Amino acid sequence: MKILILGIGNVLFGDEGIGVHLANYLDEKYNFSSDEHTVALIDGGTLAQILIPIITDYDRVVLIDCVNVKDGNIGDVYSFDFDAVPEYITWEGSAHEVEMLQTLQMIDMLGDLPPVKIVGVIPYVIGEDTTFTITDEVLNASKTMEDSIIKYIKEFDIEVSVKNPEAVLQEVARTSYLRGTEWY
Repeated sequence: MKILILGIGNVLFGDEGIGVHLANYLDEKYNFSSDEHTVALIDGGTLAQILIPIITDYDRVVLIDCVNVKDGNIGDVYSFDFDAVPEYITWEGSAHEVEMLQTLQMIDMLGDLPPVKIVGVIPYVIGEDTTFTITDEVLNASKTMEDSIIKYIKEFDIEVSVKNPEAVLQEVARTSYLRGTEWY
């Protein structure tokens, strides 16, 4: 089985880049190994529909992104399957969130969508200013997100080992824009 951990977000806007930053962080911190399965980590940025052939090439997808939630607070973490989106998820956030939702819906309509697990956090939305700094609330929440993703990956009997215990999410976030999208 081929599993994709796909980070979505705009790295120029702090918390809104958490999906990309966390995917890059997981790639820097962990090794994933299995005789039967593969795990790929990809920075999907804000590419949305361009990701369709990538997403459909996998058997399972873990999508890391921001979410909007009725009555939620910055730093609240939500994990759910795309085919069972809770009613309190509003998808009224930034343009990249809406575009990613539409992309998943299009793939689903074509019958090519693999099972998708979404792990999201409510970000602090900064508006027009750019920053590579993640708020304390989202940095704290990222540990819950990381644990949720690692637990999910281990459900497939994939060995997860730490290759870089010195990895720091905020430091990775400062260089996410340099990492780019190697698959592109």
